[in-house]
Amino acid sequence: MNILLTLLLAGLTMVGPLAIDTYLPSFPAIALTFDTSALLVQQTLSAFLFCFAFMMLFYGTLSDSFGRRPVILWSLALYVAASIGGAMAPSIGVLLVCRVLQGLAAGAGSVVGRAIVQDRYSGADAQKILSHIMMVFGLAPAIAPVLGGWLQVTLGWRSVFWFLTAFAVLMMVAVQRWLPESLPARDRHPFHFGAIAANYWKVLCHRRFLLLSIAVGMSFGGFGLYIGSAAYFIINILHLPVTSFAWLFIPLISGMVVGSALSAKFAHRYTQRALIWIGYALMALGAVANVVYNSYFAAAVPWAVLPLFVYSFALALATPPMSLLALDHFPNNNGLASSMQSFIQMLLFALVSGLVAPLLFDSALKLAYGVLAGLAVSLLAWLLAQIGASED
Repeated sequence: MNILLTLLLAGLTMVGPLAIDTYLPSFPAIALTFDTSALLVQQTLSAFLFCFAFMMLFYGTLSDSFGRRPVILWSLALYVAASIGGAMAPSIGVLLVCRVLQGLAAGAGSVVGRAIVQDRYSGADAQKILSHIMMVFGLAPAIAPVLGGWLQVTLGWRSVFWFLTAFAVLMMVAVQRWLPESLPARDRHPFHFGAIAANYWKVLCHRRFLLLSIAVGMSFGGFGLYIGSAAYFIINILHLPVTSFAWLFIPLISGMVVGSALSAKFAHRYTQRALIWIGYALMALGAVANVVYNSYFAAAVPWAVLPLFVYSFALALATPPMSLLALDHFPNNNGLASSMQSFIQMLLFALVSGLVAPLLFDSALKLAYGVLAGLAVSLLAWLLAQIGASED
């Protein structure tokens, strides 16, 4: 049952990354189809990410009140409709609206999935399951742009949205058949606005929870920089064809998969804080190596992406225990806490990939410095959370 649950929750978590990464190779083709600028096409990604982050605020709370399964199924239904609309969009404006709807619908799986893990497991067992989910989910960003590149070359960019539609329909069927409800009716919270607002305020006022969530979100910022810059990094900096996104995403995601596997393996062997410190040390190694390489050499494969493997490996090692340290502060509001944590992390990811990346993606060295700066902010938040630990 653990294997099936892991695969189902990982699949649900993949819905968002697939919607982000699969159509990246199609940016030039979309701009050509609608006779619009690359900057406007970039906004279809930014709009998706901001809506993705915004709706994460509510999915956990809705699932605390109405159950986990209904929230997931309704969100997938909206996502299917939006994906069909994107595939048939007659203009860039319609495509932008469909991306907004996709963003609003895509986050339920990751938010509610984390709450389901908290419903069923605790401590090292929960860390192990989350690490396994992250390991399987990590395949999505590696496969998505490669698949998207080939779909673009063979069938055109609209086929990407038909693929997203088919994947969401598959997940709806799988949830309906194999994902049991993990929150009994007796344990649900009444959907009263006043009580919900009070719970949100309680979470927002929890200093350590916020700092830990920011620490995770900013460490993912380095990841977000390269996601948001993927098309320009591959085509303009590395001078590779549109079918070569694997050069960026396979090192990034293979590092995440390996790191997640080790995080699960070490869950019962090392303390959460020990794994987090090891992760930060290795992230610093990868970020500094990235700056040094790009300071002295023109970016070229494989050397330009090897530091990214180290960084993503270390990130995956540290993320599950850090996320659980934050969520453990609200054992009776797993959904709401998961929503707030996901919102903070995705908002930071959206800001970095949607607003900061366009300022840096003309230079490999600027991107490397961006990763290092994000890591410095993440480390500061982690250190401040440790100072606050004795106060909570």
